[in-house]
This record gives sequence, structure tokens and C-alpha cells, in this order.
Amino acid sequence: MLVALTANLVIAVAKAVGGIFAHSPALLSEAAHSVADSLNEVFLLAALRRSRRPADARHPFGYGKERFFWSLLAAVGIFVMGGCFSFFQGFEALRGGGEEQFSGYVVGMIVLGVAFVAEGLSLVRALRQVRRQGGLASGMRDPALRTVVAEDATAVLGVTLAFAGMALHMVTGQVVWEASASLAIGALLVYVAYRLGREARDQLIGEAADPEADARIRALLAAQPEIDSVEALFTMKTGLDTALVAARVDLVPGLDSEEVEEVAVRIKRAVGDEVDEADQIFLDVTERSAREAYGSPAATGERGGA
Repeated sequence: MLVALTANLVIAVAKAVGGIFAHSPALLSEAAHSVADSLNEVFLLAALRRSRRPADARHPFGYGKERFFWSLLAAVGIFVMGGCFSFFQGFEALRGGGEEQFSGYVVGMIVLGVAFVAEGLSLVRALRQVRRQGGLASGMRDPALRTVVAEDATAVLGVTLAFAGMALHMVTGQVVWEASASLAIGALLVYVAYRLGREARDQLIGEAADPEADARIRALLAAQPEIDSVEALFTMKTGLDTALVAARVDLVPGLDSEEVEEVAVRIKRAVGDEVDEADQIFLDVTERSAREAYGSPAATGERGGA
């Protein structure tokens, strides 16, 4: 992560210097993009560091959701610093025209070529990390890694758009090509920021565990001989690899209080062994029907839950 941050800062400075020298709106848009990426790297470093803190009395479920919060800030940074500035540069170019000189084009394209290689290598490294973490299905669950992949892929595409805009401007003499490239970069960044922000929001406000994990927990509960029926099952991600599980179950009749306690302990241990991320497990023993359970305030969301 520190290597990526350093690389982004160097690329941002190079793009900014090249953009000022060439009076290129597309290159300045890419400079803003790299600055946003650098700020986001700081956010992600904070997410990795702060999310590893152990649970305490104030945060009994731990600090795992810090990753989601800082990823949301990263999405906002992409939108504000990258997308909005790119739109500004595009509209300014359309309104004022271009002042580029041939030497400026050469410098700008050299900077973009170096940036393309650097961003491409960073993207390849990030994709390798995704593969090491289990591929797209598993690796992209990590909001920090998901943001890095999105940033690197967007950076490669953004550099390509900027290069094409500058080249067409140089060939045709029409600034509209470079302005269009800036607007396209802005639209791309806004779209990426929206997608990342929506995913971080869903995780931050209490996203359920993966459907596959939910199904495994439900099947395990239903297979227990002491459980007559599973009235309700609630799951919520509390971090990247942790989840809260709360189940309302109807036990078979005839169990005394000591047996109920033993069954509860054994079932919770079985759920923890079956689903690694289930680190907080709660069982609520009830004799109400499934219809009554699902109509209760906890099931409908009117109260806190099981």
C-alpha cells in the first residue's frame, strides 16, 4: 500500500507539471485523478490499521466496519477531487479553447506513457492479490482491495482517454477532443465513486452475511434433533471476516432448563465451526409459530433484533 501511495504521488506531480506546461485539460484531469487516488491510499491505510483493533467495552463487536467507513470516504474523494475537477477542466476547455504548443504535447504524452506503464503494473499486482485471496468472488469482498482494483483499472482507462484526447487535439487542432476526454474521465470517476460508495454504504449500515453462509447455518440448525423448527435467522457482517448470527428456534418439547443450556452451547459451537466468520452467535428459544416470529417487531425491524 505504501508503494502504491508513493507511486500515485509521483505520477500526480508528473501529470500536474506536464498539464501546466502543455496547458492540457485532459492531463490536468488525470493529475486530479492521481491526487484523489493518493488521498484514497491514505484512507485505505487508515482502514487497515484501525479495523484490526480488538473489541472493547465501547465497541463490543469490534472495529471491523472501519474498513467500510474509510472505503466510503475514498469513494467520496474520487467523486469530489477526481470527477468534479475533470468536469470543470472539460467545460473550461470548451469555453476558452486550447493554448498547447507542440512541445507541450510531446511532454504530456511522455508523462501519460510513463503513467500508463506504472498504473498497468499496479493493476496487475492488485489482480494477483485478488487471485491469491480466492479470486473475484472472495477477493473482492475486501473493500480496501476492491477500491485499489477499481482505482487502478480506472487510472489505466483514464490515461488512455487522456492520451487519445491529446492526440486527436494535436492532429485536428480541435480542443473539443481533449475537452471530451476530460468530460469522459469525469463521468468514469463519478460512476466508479457511485459503485464503490453504494457497496460501502450497504456494508456499513448492516449487510447480511453471504447467502451461501446463511443457507449453511439454516441447514445446520434444521438438522439438529433438538430443534423443532427455525423460526427466524438474522445475520450481519461486522467486519471483513466476521459476522453476527442471531437465530430464533423452537426446541422439541420435553427438554429441561439444563438440557436447553447444553443444547444451546453445542449448537453455537457447531455454527462457529461450520461458518468461520460467525464470531458472535445468539440463540433465542421460543415456542411461537413461524408466522408470529416473522411478524414480531424484531423480525420486521421495528426493534433491535433477536
